[in-house]
Amino acid sequence: MAYYINDNCISCGACEPECPVNAISAGDDKYIIDANTCIDCGACANVCPVDAPNPE
Repeated sequence: MAYYINDNCISCGACEPECPVNAISAGDDKYIIDANTCIDCGACANVCPVDAPNPE
């Protein structure tokens, strides 16, 4: 299972540096998590101010 970023994302960037496997990148209107790289650790969810990362 991996995390995904929902439409609550405000592109603040808090999640990207927290990812230990660099699975998060900036998209056109929100950040994106690569499901094939994500290790389901939840580090991104712990720092997000708008609860955008969620487990699939």
